[in-house]
Amino acid sequence: MQLKYVWFPLGAVLIWAGNTVISKMSAGVIAPEDISFYRWVLAAVLMSPFLAKSTWDARAQIKPHLGKILVLALLGMVLFQSLAYFAAATSSATSMGIIASLMPLLTLLLSIQLLSEPPTVGTVAGGVLSLFGLAVLIGRGHPLALFDQGVVMGDLLMLLATISYGLYGVMLRRWALPLRTWQLLYMQVLMAVLLLFPGFVFGHHSPLTADNLPLLLYAGIAASIVSQFLWMKGVSHLGASHCSVFVNLMPIFTVAIAVLALGEDLHGYHAIGGGITLAGVLMAQILKQRLPGRARVG
Repeated sequence: MQLKYVWFPLGAVLIWAGNTVISKMSAGVIAPEDISFYRWVLAAVLMSPFLAKSTWDARAQIKPHLGKILVLALLGMVLFQSLAYFAAATSSATSMGIIASLMPLLTLLLSIQLLSEPPTVGTVAGGVLSLFGLAVLIGRGHPLALFDQGVVMGDLLMLLATISYGLYGVMLRRWALPLRTWQLLYMQVLMAVLLLFPGFVFGHHSPLTADNLPLLLYAGIAASIVSQFLWMKGVSHLGASHCSVFVNLMPIFTVAIAVLALGEDLHGYHAIGGGITLAGVLMAQILKQRLPGRARVG
């Protein structure tokens, strides 16, 4: 792995971690429906001068895949980020970042069902371990308290958002649409704008102010475009498997930024629950041995 290219995936993950904190900062200063819609409108406006013509010229190749592109946009851009914005109302950025760290594990688990990939020792053992870590985190250090006190709604919404993005990654791989990467991304952005428009029209509107405009610019430019460019450059130089390792740094970056930018307190259950969760995710990625008795017959 060439170290000079490490900055591409590292930069992308750092921006994604920052976006989790941005989601928390947006709570109370701009409605979730508004920032969800505005960020993708901004991304579409900035991408159109470079991609609109070539995408229109390729409309014959794109048209047969519009239904699948719509589903991808719904999972990866609409549900994932919208649920995160709603989650930020009651969940801390620290908790959101740790819950989001489950994404690689959830992708592996979903791949077992949707891609017919055989389960491994790592996915099973790591899944159980991460589930316990998540219970420690959401139970604020007392997993059994979940039965008495219930789950914080924001944590549950962030978990649903993470599942949605895990499903997005699996479907993106399963369908492997024969389109150029930037054109596929651009079409998903346009679909996201279309899907979010009704919620924007009928939702609670927030005026753009000096407080929320920087948040929108970060979400619409850094998190929606720059991070994608950095990630794709990283994959092209280092490969997807090497780049995926850097995703494990996202909860660490998120916690650090949340403590510095928001003054969030880092509690013991964050360290314990987050550490156990991350250990489970790493276990799922490292232990590749197939489960005994699962070999194909014939």
